[in-house]
Amino acid sequence: MTPAAAVAKAAKNTEDITSFHYRMKGEMPGQGQVNAEAAMRTKPDIAMSMKMTAAGQGSAEIRLVDKAMYIGGNADMAKEMDGKKWMKFDLSSLGKDGDLGAAASGAGQADQNPASMSSFLSGAKDVKKVGTETVDGVETTHYSGDVTLAELKASFKDADKKVREQREKSTEQLEKLGLDKFTMDMWVDDEDHAKQFRMQGDADKGKFDMTFTFLDYNKPVTVTAPPAGETADLAEMMKELQNS
Repeated sequence: MTPAAAVAKAAKNTEDITSFHYRMKGEMPGQGQVNAEAAMRTKPDIAMSMKMTAAGQGSAEIRLVDKAMYIGGNADMAKEMDGKKWMKFDLSSLGKDGDLGAAASGAGQADQNPASMSSFLSGAKDVKKVGTETVDGVETTHYSGDVTLAELKASFKDADKKVREQREKSTEQLEKLGLDKFTMDMWVDDEDHAKQFRMQGDADKGKFDMTFTFLDYNKPVTVTAPPAGETADLAEMMKELQNS
């Protein structure tokens, strides 16, 4: 199998993935070093739970469930919000351009689908085989290539509507970062799934260099909203400020 065909097959296999656990680490423009571990599902609805540490900002937990994002879960936040440990953001009220990245370092990445992003190397014109490597105890084949945003979008045109929309959503964060060209590495296991991928390039606010490692696929993921008594609702707080 040619490198391009191997990468295309792994990209095709992402369409059957409905849940996964993964690690994420690297450098985000304007935010510095970010490390996280997360679980995400796409069916029957989108839900995600992530524990994250960012340089100079400590740790935080992010949950995405029932069309709301919750950020917090630590004592420092409770001190600032009358004992409440969590801040709730209604995603529908934020709208398409709602900037979650301003809420917590790396939060803008939280609602992205890494399984969908792992397919992006299939948009490269110069895919090459680097060699075989062991990743997290798994034997993989390492591929690499350079991708422009225009090439990436062009590669979506043959996908079915749902897959195309999912992949287009996954490019939105790259566009917001001003990343119009990047190098991508992909490590594919013997089941033709992405075990790991790395994206790196020069964005508007600095270097983008993130590595995602998949720990498992299609295992149950359960995410629950934090207790209401421990949660401050941003929308309600804004209403109170407007009425005061």
